[in-house]
Amino acid sequence: MFRFAASVLVLLSVLAPAAAQTPPATTPPAAQTTQQAKPVARKAAPKPQAPAKPAEPASTGPCGIGVIAATQDLFVVQKIGLTVFGNDYAEVPVSWGLDDLTFARVRAAAGTIPVRRIPYAKGAFDSYYHPKGGLFRNRRDELSNLVRQVAGNAGCERYVVVMRNEGQLDGTNQTLSGVGIFSRGVGLISYAYVFVYVGVIVVDGQTFEIRKGPAVTFEGVMKHLADNFVDNEFLRKVDKSMFPETAADAANSTALRDTTREFLTKRLDKILPAYFAREAR
Repeated sequence: MFRFAASVLVLLSVLAPAAAQTPPATTPPAAQTTQQAKPVARKAAPKPQAPAKPAEPASTGPCGIGVIAATQDLFVVQKIGLTVFGNDYAEVPVSWGLDDLTFARVRAAAGTIPVRRIPYAKGAFDSYYHPKGGLFRNRRDELSNLVRQVAGNAGCERYVVVMRNEGQLDGTNQTLSGVGIFSRGVGLISYAYVFVYVGVIVVDGQTFEIRKGPAVTFEGVMKHLADNFVDNEFLRKVDKSMFPETAADAANSTALRDTTREFLTKRLDKILPAYFAREAR
C-alpha cells in the first residue's frame, strides 16, 4: 500500500511541472500579441501630416522683399474709331492668373533672393487707377500710402510692386493702360494689337518712400529710350479675328489668354532682372 502511494506521489510530481509548462503553448499569448500590435498601428497613422508644418515660417518670418502683383487680373478691350464717336473702352475681369504669373516671374528674376507675396483686397488699387475728380495728383504720395495700407504688418525691408502702366498710342490721343487688346479702323481697313503696359516700383519698407529704379542710371535711361523705338516693345499685332465681338467675350477666348500670358511673360522677363541685379552681385 505504501509502495502504491509512493508511486502515485512520484507520478504526480512528474506531471505537475509538465502542467505548469503547458499554458505557453495555448492560444492566449497569441491574443496578447495581437492586442499589443494594435496600438502600434494607431500611433503610426498621424505621421504623414507632420511635413505640412514647415510652410508656416515662410509667411510669418522676417521678410526681405515683399511682392505686390497688381494687374488686378483685368483685361482691357478698347476700340479706337476714326472719330471720337467710334471709341469704346471696357475692363473685363479674367481668370487667366495674370497676378499669379506676375509673381512667378518676379520670383524667377530674384533667383536665390527670397521673396514673399503680399495679398491685397479686391479693388484696393481702384482709387489709384481710376481717381475721382481733381486735375492735380501727387501719384508718388498716393502710391506710397496705398502700399503702406496693402503691406499692413508684413514688415518687409522693401516692396516690389508690379502694376498697370500707361502709354499713348502713336498718331492718336488715346491712352493704352495695363494689359489688353485694341482695334483701330473700320471694316477691311482695320487691325488689332495686344498690348502690355506694366511698370515696376520699389518702395522702402520702413518709410514707404519710392526708391529710385535702375532706369535712373545713364545706362538705364539709354536702354529705356532704345526700347521705346522698338515697334513691338509694348504692342503685338494679332489677327483681327481675335478681337472679341463684345468685351465680355474676351474672358472666354483661349487664343487671347495664351497670347496675353506669353506676351506678359516676355515683357516681365525683360524688365524685372535689373531690379535684383545689385543683390545678385
